[in-house]
Amino acid sequence: MPVLVRPLESADLPAVLAMNNAAVPAVPPADREELAALVTTASLAVVAESEPGRPAGFLLAMDPGVDYASENYRWFSTRSDSFVYVDRIVVADGARGTGIGRALYDAVFARAREFERAEVTCEVNVRPANPESLAFHARLGFERLGEQETKGGAYRVALLAAPIARR
Repeated sequence: MPVLVRPLESADLPAVLAMNNAAVPAVPPADREELAALVTTASLAVVAESEPGRPAGFLLAMDPGVDYASENYRWFSTRSDSFVYVDRIVVADGARGTGIGRALYDAVFARAREFERAEVTCEVNVRPANPESLAFHARLGFERLGEQETKGGAYRVALLAAPIARR
């Protein structure tokens, strides 16, 4: 079944919040207010559906110059001003391997091309390990730029970027 990527709407927040918190520790936990604030801050907030009205994944991304306190966003901001930063992407349990993740990233790469950004950036946990996500990102052309400790040493992340010129 084809995947539809559309803007995240306020009616999607309960499903998106449930997906987000089911994906911890791959993404940080959030409550409704935190998630709503992230959606407001994001320059790209989308959901993916393979059945109408049933989000099976979501993605939040930030452009350069956003007032956002994320350690990882700040790391990318210090090295470039030509990126789209994926703050979080989650594909619901049972929907992985169905093209949802790729469709969400297609939307990010389209945004990067539209605004003539040089790359799409993100981070993936290496502690706790998330080898499936690292492999997925490698298939999309992401390369490891570095690593850093976050959340006071509770996590270690790989900092990744995929250049737009290759696409």
